[in-house]
Amino acid sequence: MFQTVLVVLALGFAAAFSIIVVPPLLASGDLFGALAAGFVNPYASGYSLDTIMCWCVLAAWVVHEARSAGVRHGWVALLLGLVPGVATGFAVYLLLRMRQLPAATAAVR
Repeated sequence: MFQTVLVVLALGFAAAFSIIVVPPLLASGDLFGALAAGFVNPYASGYSLDTIMCWCVLAAWVVHEARSAGVRHGWVALLLGLVPGVATGFAVYLLLRMRQLPAATAAVR
């Protein structure tokens, strides 16, 4: 059940991101402007900074577990954490981790 929820959340966020962000980005063609738009006011800046820091925490965890537990292909999750976003990247990392670490999979069951 947990894995199904992760897949639904990851795909749901990726779909929502694509529907909300991609059309205006294609219309304007301004990638830098799209990135900067997340910092248009103090509230948006706070949420954007939180998202950036969540990706940094995920990156630290991926690197740590690659070295300490041998979890492979975490880089895929980090790329997905950049686009479409951390929600998708984190869910994918948890799925990768559960498939590679028997104890993690057993704890979920």
